[in-house]
Amino acid sequence: MSPLCPRARPGPPAGCGALEGGAGRLLTVREAAERLAVSTFTVYRLCDRGELPHVRVSNAIPSAATDLETFLARKVHGG
Repeated sequence: MSPLCPRARPGPPAGCGALEGGAGRLLTVREAAERLAVSTFTVYRLCDRGELPHVRVSNAIPSAATDLETFLARKVHGG
């Protein structure tokens, strides 16, 4: 048990960034690909090139929904 994330009750630890309903959860590669209307291969490529912020978790590379929105806004505005 981490001192920063004590588990006083069942469910997500208090103060660990978990939001009710999963509003702040990270997206899977498949979910990111669906939102961007591209293949999962393209999402992996964008992450490898550093264009799409992500967090490597084992063999997965989830991204935050807000990162996808920022990525799309940059592309739409010529960034």
